[in-house]
Amino acid sequence: MKRAIIFLNILLFFISCKHNDTVVLKDKNFFYTCSMHPQVIRDKSGSCPICGMDLIKVNKSVADTNNEIKLSDQQIQLGNISFDTIHYSNIREDMSLPAILAIDQKRTNSISARISGRIQKLYYKNMGQYVSKNTPLYDIYSEELNNAKQEYIMALERQNNFKDATINFSQLVMNTKNKLHLWGMSESQIQRIASSKKYSNLTTFYSSVSGFITALNIEEGQYVTEGSPIINVAELSTLWAEAQVYATQLSSLSSDMSALVTFNELPSYSVLGKIDFENPEVSVGSRINLIRVLIPNSSNQLKPGMQATVLIKAKSQIVLTLPSDAVLRDHNASSVWVKTNSGSFKNIMVTIGSESNGRIEIKDGLHEGDVVVITGAYLLNSEYIFKKGTNPMDGMKM
Repeated sequence: MKRAIIFLNILLFFISCKHNDTVVLKDKNFFYTCSMHPQVIRDKSGSCPICGMDLIKVNKSVADTNNEIKLSDQQIQLGNISFDTIHYSNIREDMSLPAILAIDQKRTNSISARISGRIQKLYYKNMGQYVSKNTPLYDIYSEELNNAKQEYIMALERQNNFKDATINFSQLVMNTKNKLHLWGMSESQIQRIASSKKYSNLTTFYSSVSGFITALNIEEGQYVTEGSPIINVAELSTLWAEAQVYATQLSSLSSDMSALVTFNELPSYSVLGKIDFENPEVSVGSRINLIRVLIPNSSNQLKPGMQATVLIKAKSQIVLTLPSDAVLRDHNASSVWVKTNSGSFKNIMVTIGSESNGRIEIKDGLHEGDVVVITGAYLLNSEYIFKKGTNPMDGMKM
């Protein structure tokens, strides 16, 4: 008896499953949606997850493959749907880009040791200090340089003592003097040795350029070899405003373009610069590129690291344009609603371009003279979804 009951339950279970499958197949041409929120699409009845209203049943068979919908004159009026004929017009995509001020690397210099030795004294010890040209930088003790000084003095003495000798002491003096020049001693320093016939064990080296110290690479008492970096100096009379642009904006830029640069820390101050550099390599992950705008800084009012905004006025172009609100956009595609000859509305995918002052460029998908919905495009989209159960942009890809 118990086995018979179990068998009966199994039979009822399969009959129930078969009946449910039949219902699903029977209802495959219907869907359920909300009259207030047509974006809600369900395959069974229930409540709207947004407003809680009961979902209504809609027949999918009314849908067609032309992405078209027809509205009555009353619906057009109530929906505030208006049209315009697409035409060619001027458009200019002005770019406002956040930027950071940076040192103009063309105006930086690295001062290195001319000879091996121990740094006995540093005349500048702080980052950011201004160094004038021909001012002392450091004193160095160098055995090699001191030996060269002694050789020079000895050559001078022999030249004076043996004027009638067959040996050309003048050439010897010249050779030893050139060695001192090669190792960084100035003409005035060499002349002092020649006149006094004495020299100091410490040799002072002077800056060959002017600028602000951006790097201190040594300390007092440190031993350096020939070519070791001592300090880095940057002239800040010009700076770079470095800004990032998307790869899609690069076609609107050129190296001869001017840019107005404003500064967060100096609201009332602005300068005009020019695009000086465009990175030839686009970042793979972010699709972002770097541009540099060269700006003057004669008063040294601007400092590297300050935040700025770069405003670039692009060249005007004559292209097909629409009001920006006429274009429906999602992560896959962009589309517009076009009025057909039969009075219906058809959804068409478009390729968009530059956007400025409330208008957007249409690169592909429309032709001059097409009548396009300007206001009410989103309402048309919702009505289409409500009536046909699908989004007209489904399956579109740019």
